[in-house]
Amino acid sequence: MIRLVQLKHPDHGRRVALVEDNTLRLLATHRSVHALALAAIAAGQSLSKIVPTVLTAETLNYDSVYAGKSKWRLLPAFDHPAEAARCLVTGTGLTHKASVATRAAMHAGPKKQATMTDSQRMFQWGLAGGRPATGQIGVPPEWFYKGCGTILRAHGEPLEVPPFADDGGEEPEVAGVYVIAPDGKPFRVGLVTANEFSDHVMEKKNYLYLAPSKLRTCAIGPELIVAPRFANVAGTVQIERNGQTIWSKKIHTGEHNMCHTVANLEHHHFKYPAHCRPGDAHIHFFGADAFSFGDGLALANGDIMEVTWTGFGRPLRNPIRIDRTKPRFAKVRSL
Repeated sequence: MIRLVQLKHPDHGRRVALVEDNTLRLLATHRSVHALALAAIAAGQSLSKIVPTVLTAETLNYDSVYAGKSKWRLLPAFDHPAEAARCLVTGTGLTHKASVATRAAMHAGPKKQATMTDSQRMFQWGLAGGRPATGQIGVPPEWFYKGCGTILRAHGEPLEVPPFADDGGEEPEVAGVYVIAPDGKPFRVGLVTANEFSDHVMEKKNYLYLAPSKLRTCAIGPELIVAPRFANVAGTVQIERNGQTIWSKKIHTGEHNMCHTVANLEHHHFKYPAHCRPGDAHIHFFGADAFSFGDGLALANGDIMEVTWTGFGRPLRNPIRIDRTKPRFAKVRSL
C-alpha cells in the first residue's frame, strides 16, 4: 500500500515523499500530490505505477519530521498547491450506523420526543436507499460545506476556536481526496485520516445552525493512502490533557459500518457541474461514529486530539487553541 506525505522546507520548498517505515523517500518530480495526480491522469497510469518511477535516493528521518524536530515540516496530506481557494472542503453526515444516536440526542431537546427527529428520518433514508447497486443512484446524504483550502491544517498544527464560536470538538473521520481532470471528470487520489472539527455547542442549540457550526479549521494527514481497503476500518480517538489521556474510544469506519456506499456519496457530490471544474482539488469527509462531545466532555485550551485508523499510517495529532477574546464586529464599508 502506497503512503505519501507532503513536506515543506524553509530553503528547499515543497516536496512529496513516499513512506517507507521510519524513512521518507523524496520524489524527484512533482512538488505536490495534486501535481503528481494530474501527471498520472495525463499519462493514463495509476499512482501505484507512477510513484516508483520517480523516487530518488534522498531520504529523511520520519520520526524527526513527525515529532516536529526537523526543518522539514509536514503539510496537509493533500491540497491545491497554487490556489487554496480552488480546494473545496466538504463532508457528509449521518453516514455511520453509530452516529445517529448522538445527533438525535443533540437535536431532540430536553423533552423526549415520540416522533422522529429530522436527523433520525434522514438516517433512515440512508439505511433504506444509501447502498444502491453498482452504477445506480441512491438517496442523497446530508451534505455540508466547511470552507476552502485555507482552513486545512497539518499534523501537529492547532485547530482554532475563534472568539465568536461556542465550542470546538474533534470528529474522527476518514476523508476522500480528489482532483478534477482536464476533461472535468473527478478522480479519487486516495484517503486520509481526518479530524473534521466542529462547534457542537452551536449545533445543539438548533439543527439549523449545523451550517455555521462546520465553518472551522480541520486537519488531514499526516499520510495519504493510495487505493486503501475501506470495507471495515477500526481506529481510536483520544483526548490528552497535560500529558494524560482523559478520554478515549474505539471508532469504526468503512462501508461495512456506513449506511451509504462511498460511490453514492461521491455521486451526490460530483453530480454538480460546479464541483467538476478542471484542476480543482476536493477534500470530502465521510462522517464519524463517535466523538468526545457525545460523552459530555468539553475540551480545554491546549488539549491534544488524536485520531488513529488501522492501516492509515501514523496518528493525526492536533492541539486545540481556544480564543476567548471579545468578538469583533465585522464592519462592511460601502463603496
